[in-house]
Amino acid sequence: MEDIISTTNQILTTDGLPLKVSLRKTERKNKIRAFLLVFPLLLFIIITFVVPIGDMLLRSVDDSQINSVYSKTFEEYNKWDSENDELPPEAVYEAIFNEIHYGDKVQVGKALTRMNYSKSGWKSLIKKTRRAIKKIIKSGELPTSYKETMISIHEGWGDRLFWVSMKQMVNENTAIYYWNAIDRTYDIDGNVIMQDEKRRMYIKTWVRTFKVSVYVTFFCLILGFPVAHLLANLPLRYSNLLMIFVLLPFWTSLLVRTTAWIVMLQQKGVINGVLVWLGIINDDQRIQMVYNMTGTIIAMTQILLPFMILPLYSVMKVIPKSHMRAAQNLGAKPVRAFIRVYLPQTVPGMSAGGLLVFVLAIGYFITPELVGGKDGQLIGHWIAYHLKTTLNWGLCAAIGSILLVIMLVLYWLYNKIVGIDNIKLG
Repeated sequence: MEDIISTTNQILTTDGLPLKVSLRKTERKNKIRAFLLVFPLLLFIIITFVVPIGDMLLRSVDDSQINSVYSKTFEEYNKWDSENDELPPEAVYEAIFNEIHYGDKVQVGKALTRMNYSKSGWKSLIKKTRRAIKKIIKSGELPTSYKETMISIHEGWGDRLFWVSMKQMVNENTAIYYWNAIDRTYDIDGNVIMQDEKRRMYIKTWVRTFKVSVYVTFFCLILGFPVAHLLANLPLRYSNLLMIFVLLPFWTSLLVRTTAWIVMLQQKGVINGVLVWLGIINDDQRIQMVYNMTGTIIAMTQILLPFMILPLYSVMKVIPKSHMRAAQNLGAKPVRAFIRVYLPQTVPGMSAGGLLVFVLAIGYFITPELVGGKDGQLIGHWIAYHLKTTLNWGLCAAIGSILLVIMLVLYWLYNKIVGIDNIKLG
């Protein structure tokens, strides 16, 4: 009887459905409609952002290419008792003999680069061996002892160090690229050690990259703060006019602006010419401001300055002017009122602008490459170099992954200190 009463007391819609059922149905339709509206954007982000990052992370530890080239060699290699035997058995020499000769030339060539990361000398060893194997095959007489034949071709095949270094290539996943990105490698016992002095270049570049990024962020803040304050406090007609000059660089090619800085900063350029004309320096004392870190910092500061001004301006614009007047009416001097009242309210803009400029600066490539020369190159130079020259995509992916982790750490710190909800980007 109670069930009947509860059923008969339900509120029904015009089509006879219970109101709760109808509301759930409508809510479900709205969710599906909202998902379909954002699905194209979600798909775009997945294809252009998530998938490339995932591919980069996989490439940074992937060592499957060399495993596909020397699959049989590695299979026999894993059976070798390296602790008791000085050199691998005959089966290993036979396997690598056949895979060097019958393997795909393109894939073997790619594998050579990877082998040289483990120990320098692999590339020349394999190339010389390949030429010798061709002659042996053409003669029609296969070796009776592959081990002795390989060692006679090149003494490197009798060097235990080469065979021990192969241990780093056996697994399809490796951390060698990450260690290489910070000037480390493995020794014959598998321990992580520093690279040879001649091959240490990444730590210096990482330090230089951080240093330049911090300097550029600092100078952008020092130069951008008064400009943003001026824009926020001028009458609207004047601030809009000045804002055009802030945005004007976005309408000019980055390559054109960078080339202009080369012209201005060189020893026979505009800035040195003005200093000589004013008598500040002599003609034979012209300052070298290009193709070094100085030129990189100057050019990057000018190019990234708008990214600091806009967040600062968006925060300063909404700060009531009455706050400063109230502080001064209560007895605070202008400087004290500015430091204690106005400046703390601009922290979201300063932190957002600093984060944006630092993130852009740490991964910058074009400007340091053109203006910086050898002394002003940042970590982006090595990514481009390995992509175009050595085709070491694993190392490129490792460097990119390290940069990604740095960005995530900065984002996390920003969220902890300021709060991502307070971010103001203009």
